[in-house]
Amino acid sequence: MNALFLDRDGVLNVLRRNDYVKCPDELELLPGVAEALQLLRPHYDLLLVATNQQGIGKGLMTEEDLAAVHRKLQEETRGLIDRIYHCPELEAAGSYYRKPNIGMALRARKDFPGLRLKSCTMVGDSMTDMLFGRRCGMRTVLIGYNSDVATTRPRLVDLHYPTLLDFAKTH
Repeated sequence: MNALFLDRDGVLNVLRRNDYVKCPDELELLPGVAEALQLLRPHYDLLLVATNQQGIGKGLMTEEDLAAVHRKLQEETRGLIDRIYHCPELEAAGSYYRKPNIGMALRARKDFPGLRLKSCTMVGDSMTDMLFGRRCGMRTVLIGYNSDVATTRPRLVDLHYPTLLDFAKTH
């Protein structure tokens, strides 16, 4: 079984610089995301989100707030996402579940016993996402117009596309 792991902020929805998506009204899907997921769905057994959400650890939002945001994400992506994993801990806590550590991937493998991480792909917009993918043995896809990660750490990035829809159209 294979899966497409997706970061959330900056890949599926607009990244709020120096802020967090704290309620459903603040969630704004990036253009073409629903179409991209529709195109990608036939190529993967699972579509999974793996997202760091330290806004919870900072006390800026609650688990319930995040659940409401993720319900809206599911609605706007037509229910194509199979499961959303998140890590609420602060970066300084060094949580095993916080990317680039692999805890969220191992949790997914536990939830879906046939999942083979080496057959999966990680799509993200940051060095942390690419490290997470590499540490799990996944193919990595960098999304975004900024290619700093691709140029400074080319071994971490297998493919680079401006948007998720651009990546989806190559399948």
